[in-house]
Amino acid sequence: MKKAFYFITLLCTAMLVTNCSEDSATDEFNNTNGNVATKLVQSISVVSAQDAQENKNIALSYNTNGSLNTISDGVETSIFVYSNGDLSNITGNGDNLNIEELYDSPYDAFETGNVLNYDNNGNPKKIEFYEEEYDFNTNSYTTEIFTADITYDNTHNPYFYTLQAGGIIEVLDGVQLNFSVNPQVPEIVQARLLLPVNNPSQIVYKNAQGEIIYTITVNYVYDSENYPTSATITAISTEDSQQSTYSTVFEYVN
Repeated sequence: MKKAFYFITLLCTAMLVTNCSEDSATDEFNNTNGNVATKLVQSISVVSAQDAQENKNIALSYNTNGSLNTISDGVETSIFVYSNGDLSNITGNGDNLNIEELYDSPYDAFETGNVLNYDNNGNPKKIEFYEEEYDFNTNSYTTEIFTADITYDNTHNPYFYTLQAGGIIEVLDGVQLNFSVNPQVPEIVQARLLLPVNNPSQIVYKNAQGEIIYTITVNYVYDSENYPTSATITAISTEDSQQSTYSTVFEYVN
């Protein structure tokens, strides 16, 4: 499931989330963004300015009926399996549409996080997550609490219709966030809670003391329909005083 929803996390404290809504994922996307042209991502290429081994070329293929078939970075491939037109399984490996994976973030907020609050559009604004840190004094691992503050461009989530072509949005549309229904699959509930309606442009990671430890900033170039065509990404590690830069090109199905 993890590779399917690019946000999938551990069992969350979902009952504590205050963003209760009876709107579906599609409703929230449409209510926020209005009439958006449908475009399906065909490829994403990422070029590292500092290390060619970090370069990535992610290719997406589609079936003749328009449904998503595969997502591959040349090493790991996710294969979408359908039954009677509905998504039934995703085989293989890969988290290729995860922004943290795209730009080699050392943290997994979108995989192990709980949403603390949302912005006015319903996007996850602050996520709390946990990481294991090695303590050289005790020669053991300890669990540390971190937060990620997320900022969005005033444009739609460019992956929404690609996820819809993969049957994922239909699955998320079935999730009820008012929790008045029977318990649901926690991974799918968490994916729904973390699905943004806008395009993330910055993630600021902080430690338990509120100190900034890592930042990812993405400056997009958009086409006339507000889909990104390219981007420049800057990743800064405050702890290591290191900065990394990436260039990204997005292509869509004609």
